[in-house]
Amino acid sequence: MVTSMTGFGRGKATEQDFNITVEIKSVNHRYFEYSSRMPRSFQFLDDTLKTLCQQKISRGKVELNVQFEDTSAKSIELAVNEAYADAYISALHKFAKDYKLKDDIKASSIVGNTEIFTVKKRDLDEELIKKAVTEATAEAIDNFVAARALEGERLVTDVKSRADYILAQVDFVEQRSPQTVREYREKIEQRMRELIGDVQIDEQRLITETAIFADKIAVAEETVRLRSHIASLCSMLDEGGVIGRKLDFIVQEMNRETNTIGSKCQDMEITKVVVDIKSEIEKIREQIQNIE
Repeated sequence: MVTSMTGFGRGKATEQDFNITVEIKSVNHRYFEYSSRMPRSFQFLDDTLKTLCQQKISRGKVELNVQFEDTSAKSIELAVNEAYADAYISALHKFAKDYKLKDDIKASSIVGNTEIFTVKKRDLDEELIKKAVTEATAEAIDNFVAARALEGERLVTDVKSRADYILAQVDFVEQRSPQTVREYREKIEQRMRELIGDVQIDEQRLITETAIFADKIAVAEETVRLRSHIASLCSMLDEGGVIGRKLDFIVQEMNRETNTIGSKCQDMEITKVVVDIKSEIEKIREQIQNIE
């Protein structure tokens, strides 16, 4: 199975008084790179979650996000720091007296002081949290992997269709190449007749010139190797697995052979086909950047 490096997955876990949601997304990357966002009190789970991801994800820049929703009615306790409040109010009374101001202290005038109130969140059972987060993460990873597999199928279909197109163009090059040799011989013969008129043409010289030209533009070795690279490409796509880097190497070799064909050919029709082939190879290269 071929998988894409781009994907998204979500998993959820619900306990009696809290909910956990885990989301995983990834983009292309040469290696496995992991980052996470989660409540500070959950940081002790980060290594565990990273290991869970690595077990099923080989390449890609992976971002994991853990969301916590406390549904308990007693999730937060708000307490008054009485000692501080007494000192603060006493200081306000003294301030008003010393500066002969109206002493009209109200509750609304002191609630803005954040030091007066202490917010305390309830303690959570770490084992219960760990259980819920790992369950949600496992579900998110499964959904994530399924999404990447679906995208991988689309990539395989696209790459293979482009490979078939390239093979069709290679057929044209192989058929057209001998024809260009015949056309060259005819062209040379015509020029010689224009120059020497009715004098008998040196057939051996004509054969030699044609042979030199044929050897110069011969692309049989390149087309054979190009076909071989395309066969390897399709074979790897059928086998699946972590093949992104191998595919990248094969595409480089396909491009190398195509460039050689382009540099050898001296025919406008073949040149146009070579440009088309290079365009399709570039599109394949772009697509395999997404393959794990």
